[in-house]
Amino acid sequence: MAAYDDLMAFVRVTEALGQVAGRTGWDQEVMMPDGAAEQRAEEMAALEQVLHARRCDPRVGDWLAQAEAADAVQAAQLREIRRSYDRATKVPSALAEALARTTSKAQGVWAKARGAQDVAAFLPILSEVVQLRREEAAALGGAVAYDALLDDYEPGLTGAEISNLFDAMRPRLVALRDEVLGRPIGPELKGHFDPAIQMALAEEVALAFGYDLSRGRIDKAVHPFSSGSGQDVRITTRTAVDDPFNCIYSTIHEVGHACYEQNISDDFLLTPLGSGASMGVHESQSRIYENQLGRSRAFTGWLYGRMVDRFGTLEGIADEGAFYRAVNRVHNGYIRTEADEVQYNLHVMLRFDLERALFSGQLEVSDLEAAWNERFKADFGYAVDKPSNGVLQDVHWSVGLFGYFPTYTLGNVYAGCLHDALRKDLPDLDQQLANGDLKPATGWLREKVQRFGSQKPAQQTIEDAIGGAVSSGPLLDYLDAKFTA
Repeated sequence: MAAYDDLMAFVRVTEALGQVAGRTGWDQEVMMPDGAAEQRAEEMAALEQVLHARRCDPRVGDWLAQAEAADAVQAAQLREIRRSYDRATKVPSALAEALARTTSKAQGVWAKARGAQDVAAFLPILSEVVQLRREEAAALGGAVAYDALLDDYEPGLTGAEISNLFDAMRPRLVALRDEVLGRPIGPELKGHFDPAIQMALAEEVALAFGYDLSRGRIDKAVHPFSSGSGQDVRITTRTAVDDPFNCIYSTIHEVGHACYEQNISDDFLLTPLGSGASMGVHESQSRIYENQLGRSRAFTGWLYGRMVDRFGTLEGIADEGAFYRAVNRVHNGYIRTEADEVQYNLHVMLRFDLERALFSGQLEVSDLEAAWNERFKADFGYAVDKPSNGVLQDVHWSVGLFGYFPTYTLGNVYAGCLHDALRKDLPDLDQQLANGDLKPATGWLREKVQRFGSQKPAQQTIEDAIGGAVSSGPLLDYLDAKFTA
């Protein structure tokens, strides 16, 4: 037990420093003055130097060799520490620092390039990020470079397995899209919506979904995100004067992430088990909050009342039924985060295939925009009109998150399974949602998924929650039932 206790004491400090690094990243996106980018990059590199040294400290290896688990929780702690140690010891310190420094710079370059519609201004530093990630993949080893990066986000899953899943899903998604788009387009919300009122409503909705503002906060950023774990979990959203749904549903999505982190057992605070089991499981929470709950007919009825109370008569929306159809309107669009549920996964599949091509050597960064535009035209039937609606729309590649995108669709698959089980256990769910009462649903998710953190591997976390095997069937059946109606 002495070795285990010494190891956990050391790891808690490492985890605490990791939270400091994450909060520094949050500050860069939300509060940092533009002129501080160069210094912040050096600060992030310095933090990564310290963190990397701790993660691959030889003492960790010695403690792991000596430590014995007294129960299942300790065994899980050792599993996660060993996995982190094995990966960290393969990556040179200089490479880890270079990645932290370069991705910090790239974030700012991306934001400016996106605003200026200037892909050429972003490509040089993106090339640096991709090259560094290729070097990291090579250091980690394995037959397929992309799989080494994917393992950061969805441990144990390969790109080939995800590709098979996506290939099986695509025909039903395309058929449903074509069927729905062949009908008259649903009503569209119009008007001018005060950003301050949007943020006030976003806070009200966040609280309804169980977000604890005594341990969090809501700010605005270019790209919405969630940051932190335990007692300090922050989210960001964004506002557009002509589109309050962007703000509301970005908020609900990030609240799903944040509630997962806030609801993990306090016993796991500042330990490897104190964060989500995988990004796929994390996305299952954000997607079920946003879609199966937040875009349901029952909940949108409650939301319609709150919108009318705050904004008055809604132009183009006659009643609750029209509001529900507007929230779930299937229509052509460029932006993944604003896509309807029918087409969202097609956006993810595009990015996944481009990422795999980048790391297999089939595609270079210099050809990325052309490849994106060609693939988008083939998949969606119309051309990208400007870079911010195309290759520059997402923040992920600027910060080196290659391997992250497929977890969005994997999260949708998990969410479909969870929603199916949730409705079986909560037969009065629609009445609760219609009253704006999310507690039964979010409480079910807390007990079945969130409180365990990383105690169980990702697939087991979902299988235990639903009492069966994971399948894309529940998601596709839900989409068919909802949108053919």
